[in-house]
Amino acid sequence: MNLHDLFAIPRRRTPEKIALSFRDGSQDVAISYSDLFTRADALAAGLAARGVVKGDRVAFFLGNRPEFVLAYLAVIRLGAVMVPINLAYRQREIGHMLEDAEPRLLVTERAQLPILEGMEIGDLILAEDLDGLSGDVAGFISPAVEGGDLAMLLYTSGTTGKSKGAEITHDNVLATVTGLLAAWAWEPADALLLTLPLFHTHGLVVGLHCALAAGATVLLRRRFEASETASELLAGEPTLFFGVPTMYGRLVEELRARRERGEGLDLSRLRLFCSGSAPLSAETFAAFRELTGHEILERYGMTETGMNLSNLYAGARRPGTVGVPLPGVAIRIVDEELQVRGGNVFAGYWRAPEKTAASFVHDELGRRWFKTGDLARQDPETGFITLLGRRHELIISGGFNLYPREVEEVLAGFPGVREAAVVGRPHPDWGEVPVAFLAVEPGLNTAELIAFCRSQMAGFKVPREIRLVDSLPRNALGKVEKHKLPV
Repeated sequence: MNLHDLFAIPRRRTPEKIALSFRDGSQDVAISYSDLFTRADALAAGLAARGVVKGDRVAFFLGNRPEFVLAYLAVIRLGAVMVPINLAYRQREIGHMLEDAEPRLLVTERAQLPILEGMEIGDLILAEDLDGLSGDVAGFISPAVEGGDLAMLLYTSGTTGKSKGAEITHDNVLATVTGLLAAWAWEPADALLLTLPLFHTHGLVVGLHCALAAGATVLLRRRFEASETASELLAGEPTLFFGVPTMYGRLVEELRARRERGEGLDLSRLRLFCSGSAPLSAETFAAFRELTGHEILERYGMTETGMNLSNLYAGARRPGTVGVPLPGVAIRIVDEELQVRGGNVFAGYWRAPEKTAASFVHDELGRRWFKTGDLARQDPETGFITLLGRRHELIISGGFNLYPREVEEVLAGFPGVREAAVVGRPHPDWGEVPVAFLAVEPGLNTAELIAFCRSQMAGFKVPREIRLVDSLPRNALGKVEKHKLPV
């Protein structure tokens, strides 16, 4: 079975149902399941006539729009491999990906052409021209696509070096999708408001794939805007919303302002708010619950593994934790590092056998475990997992292990602190000491903040220095890029 086989189910069961609804300014498009896959089939025939064959890489450098979905469905129908490129990337980063992946074709949009100017790209297609590329479906014979064939080449964020291409097979995606369909009780009546970028696994796999596999409706939007998103959520059409912590922080501000204006906040039609891609603070969790009555469900995944852990849909949602293993996922903690295995775990890194070998370890039974690089602890009673930060971010001060996330949560709990990031800096006596970078409200008293920290945790965990910044550097999904903080 491949992904196309999975999507064929709602295509046959509910052909006239709206699969994709897109709104951007004056543009308002609704595409049924039948029309979506008929157009994707025609595009697959057209791409095949253009020379795209099974195994070819096809790069995508475009934002959320119906053409992204159509082109992706056409690519996997051909057994080709989709390579999404972050829209925040510029020529150095794009050049590395294109050189490494060697795509047969690049699909982009007119708005992105200035960024690509001067680059050696080869065959390029504009999203605006895709309708004109449709081929003859009657004479088109699609290749046999197996579950073990590559569906995507997803590049890591590259926060510790050049980004690596994770080889994601059809089976890998199927494992994540089928696990989430069960764990989050997806149903055809669902409507997902999707403002996450499709070039990232959060929007592409967790959002788009799950919705299409469930026969639900995707309310696709170009980007996240707090005011517009809040209005759509309150209008009553969506039943699900997935976001990153920064989105929820902005939604809290927007909803709070509306309540102060005396507006109603009826979100009773929504059945699930989900957060991932970065840690969700307990303060945001509590504030959102107080405003809406909904508890955000936090989960944990990686580019290389899809989704691994989730708080319970019909059970406890513990702020600060990422829950328990999803169906089909096994975990263990070795030397404080979280390791996972299951059908969701990627095949390896593209053209990098040494990096692949270094990322896995075998147990006494010969089973292969992926080393996530995330430090974690597991509650012995509930089994819930709490992430402590990346292994390379661990600070060792005076021989003691110091987990940045623990300190960041304390800092974020002090009134006036909007954002906090803690990193280790060399010290002649202690080896390393914690330094905090904070975005704060005007008038914050740093001496009172340090005193608060001393009352909440051991002295060696208290930041030795506070540096105030306008905002923390983040990637497109809201994850703090600590390597970009000033030395």
